[in-house]
Amino acid sequence: MYSDEDLNTAVQRNIFTAEAVHHFRQHINEVRKSQSVDEENFRLINGFNDIFVVIASTLLLASLAWLGYSLSAPMAGLAVAAGSWGLAEYFVNRRRMALPAIALLLSFLGGLFATPFLFMQPDINANAFIAAGLLTTLGAVGHWARFRVPITVAAGAATLSAGIAASIVYLFPPLLTFIDNLVLLFGLLIFGLAMYWDSKDTVRQTRASDVAFWLHLIAAPMIVHPVFNNLGVLDGNGGVLISLVVLGLYILLALISLAVDRRAIMVSALVYVIYTFSSLMESYGMVTYGFALTGLCIGSSLLLLSAFWHGCRKRVLQLIPQPVQMKLPVVKI
Repeated sequence: MYSDEDLNTAVQRNIFTAEAVHHFRQHINEVRKSQSVDEENFRLINGFNDIFVVIASTLLLASLAWLGYSLSAPMAGLAVAAGSWGLAEYFVNRRRMALPAIALLLSFLGGLFATPFLFMQPDINANAFIAAGLLTTLGAVGHWARFRVPITVAAGAATLSAGIAASIVYLFPPLLTFIDNLVLLFGLLIFGLAMYWDSKDTVRQTRASDVAFWLHLIAAPMIVHPVFNNLGVLDGNGGVLISLVVLGLYILLALISLAVDRRAIMVSALVYVIYTFSSLMESYGMVTYGFALTGLCIGSSLLLLSAFWHGCRKRVLQLIPQPVQMKLPVVKI
């Protein structure tokens, strides 16, 4: 398996010509009846060996955690972090394996995040959350500098947001009632960061696009959940009016997804839309078929949108000013 970045590297090393790679991409677009820029490609797995390495690494890191904990509780987290970094030196830096890169990053950050809690147990307080967020963020920065795993930026942004939110709530406890607004604010900031990375690669052929993908994946639920939670969707506040508001918001999110060519926002909002309309149907006596009918309608609509995604994008982008379009993924005519 290979990615667009691998093709670009091959061109730089004069293995392929730029013209040959361009024709190859056009051929793939014609075979798949789609445009590669709209496919949101990212490398997750190269082969079953990736899964094999992840399983073996999990066993090794679990053993290190057990042995470290037997010596001292904080040593468990540090042992996992150190072991993950050591494994990444070979499987990420040298072998360039995709799935192990993600798994080892998450285990490295997980080990760092757990260390303050293990150190403070059993008297865990807000300081543990603050220390964990900041330590994990610093770890993510160091990991990015060394390994350049695309998900690292998103993980660092998430832990930094968590650390700042914990610090704010710890220093100003009354702000806990506004936690949804804080999450929404951080989600919007991460979305802006994602758009920055997307603007660096509007044809989606480099690592920047992968970084943006993971940032969108983190930002989407942070934006969607506070909005729908403030509407009381999950608290049983249904009815026709709320359902129409939810539908309107979902259409707006769909238009944004089309404009930025990222589906994560729509996927994050799905559970709220399905729950709202299922509850609405149940309130009218359709208890048995409410969920099924809702899923049928929404699923069919999303499949149609997926089939005509490229054409819908072109129409949506016609409504956006040209300077803004220049920062968005290109549309192949």
